[in-house]
Amino acid sequence: MEPKAEIRRLLNVMPASGRMTVKITSKPEQTRVIDASLPLPWNRERPIYINFDLWQRLTKPQRDLLMLQMVNWLTGVRWFKPDIYQGVVLAGLFGGLVELTQADAVGVAVAGGLSAIAGFRIWRTNKSQEAELNADTAAIRVAQRRGYSEAEAAEYLLSAIETVGKIEGRTGLNFNELIRCQNLRALAGLSPVGVPDSYKK
Repeated sequence: MEPKAEIRRLLNVMPASGRMTVKITSKPEQTRVIDASLPLPWNRERPIYINFDLWQRLTKPQRDLLMLQMVNWLTGVRWFKPDIYQGVVLAGLFGGLVELTQADAVGVAVAGGLSAIAGFRIWRTNKSQEAELNADTAAIRVAQRRGYSEAEAAEYLLSAIETVGKIEGRTGLNFNELIRCQNLRALAGLSPVGVPDSYKK
C-alpha cells in the first residue's frame, strides 16, 4: 500500500469538517493500527497516526469506517462548551488569579485544585464510552452519505474493531470496545440486544 495515495483517498472519505483540522501521518514504528491522542484545547490540528503496514490488512470498508469513527471522535472533542465543569474551571482560574494578587497561598491552592478537578472531569468526558458511542453513530451517518447502508456501515465498523485487536496481537478487546461492539451488533441487526441507556447518557 502506498501511504500517500491512501491518505488522499481517506481525506476524500472524511467529512469536510474533518479535513480542516485532521492531519493523517504515517507512523510505521507504532504497534497500533491507528492512533490519536486527545487533542489539547490549544491545539487546532488533530493528528491521526497510521501504521500502513498493519492498516493494509484491513478491507477498504473497514478502513473507511475506522477512519470516520476516529475523525468524528476527534472533531467531537469539546473543551470549551457551556456547562458546569467549564464554569468551574474558569471560576477556579479566576479565583486563583485573585488569590495570587493577594498573596494567599491557601486560596491559590484551593482554586488551582478546583480547576484541576474540573479539567480532569472534562478530559474523562471526552474519553468516555458515551463519546466513543457517539463517534460510532456519527461515523455510520457519514458512511451512509458515502454509499453504505446503516447496517453495512455498523457491520464493517464492528468487524474493523475486532480485526484491529487481532492485528495488534491483543488477547481480547477492552471494556469500551466490547460495549461498542454490542451497540454495533444491534445497529447492524445482528443482535436484538443493544447497550443500556446508561452508557449513552
